[in-house]
Amino acid sequence: MWRELTPQVLAAVVRRYGHFELAEEAVQEALLAASSQWPRDGLPRDPRAWLIAVAARRTTDLLRSEGARRQREETAAALETPSPQEVSDSDDTLTLLLMCCHPVLTTASQVALTLRAVGGLTTREIGQAFLTPESTMAQRISRAKKQIRDAGGHFAMPDKTELASRVEAVLKVVYLIFNEGYTASAGESLQRRDLTREAIRLGRLLYAARPADGEVVGLLALMLLTDARRPGRETADGRLIPLAEQDRTAWDRASITEGVDLITEALSRFPVGPYQLQAAIAAVHSEAAKADDTDWPQILALYELLRVAQPGPMVELNRAVAVAMAHGPAEGLAALDAIDEPKMLEHHRFSAVRAHLLEMQGDRSGARTAYLRAASLTTSIPERQFLLDRAAALT
Repeated sequence: MWRELTPQVLAAVVRRYGHFELAEEAVQEALLAASSQWPRDGLPRDPRAWLIAVAARRTTDLLRSEGARRQREETAAALETPSPQEVSDSDDTLTLLLMCCHPVLTTASQVALTLRAVGGLTTREIGQAFLTPESTMAQRISRAKKQIRDAGGHFAMPDKTELASRVEAVLKVVYLIFNEGYTASAGESLQRRDLTREAIRLGRLLYAARPADGEVVGLLALMLLTDARRPGRETADGRLIPLAEQDRTAWDRASITEGVDLITEALSRFPVGPYQLQAAIAAVHSEAAKADDTDWPQILALYELLRVAQPGPMVELNRAVAVAMAHGPAEGLAALDAIDEPKMLEHHRFSAVRAHLLEMQGDRSGARTAYLRAASLTTSIPERQFLLDRAAALT
């Protein structure tokens, strides 16, 4: 209930009063009040309305106190605190999410503010997820709020001309959150289930608000199909299991069914976009009973479409794997060598893919060298251990 109601209550209070930071503080106090009163007095008939009423009352108090200017006092005095019965039934979570992805913010700030305001994660939890000190993350979130305020941002749904680009930013942020949860970029844990769960929850909110947006549907399908593999991705002691070696009976069949249904509908109804293509690739993997049954020619064909829809070095890297699986490691290595992006050449996944393809080709020495290089570049302990184990097996 906390996760579900926090963004709704915050959005309602921000919409009414316009003071993001004061509203956030008021909502936190309303949640604290609920945590002490509800166990004693019982759950209110409408918990959301109760929280909004308490948070609104506290926001009014904050506006009137602590050295507020006379204009603030006059504004606050003119505002009436709504009773639970007067609270609007509308859910402004999507508007809040769009506000957190304001174009003046960097992607890192958009992610942090979204997790804080819409996801309900504490600053400490967000810092832990991205291996950033809590104080640094607090400064980033505070700076993001100020940037939105200084840019004249206000709590309102963007107009049609801006909405499309803002939704695109939201999708990117949600996908970044999911990816960090699915494979943590650093640290001792391979996966952060709290982040993947939150990303899927946000994806469902977007889908509920924009069911006719093909890329919204595609992203939700992609996350469900990818997350379905989570139970088979690591051993009991946290070691990484590559896709080809996973026990597919451990995969979440309900998520796979939902994801396949979503992407099938999207591809039949909407213009094809990058998230839909990635979801289609994930669906092909999910529908193969075992690794050897994977339809690699179909996956390669989808990557050919994806490289047109969303060209980039990571797409080319994944396409090289598909080329190798469909036509042999020599062609895959040729596709890999064609990638001309300095940053990608220094990414651990580039060396990991090269190692895998060299191993497929029978070049044990070259594969071992590439595995060791990949291990030296990653900051994820489980990934590093996996790569070192691969290298050791080729000694």
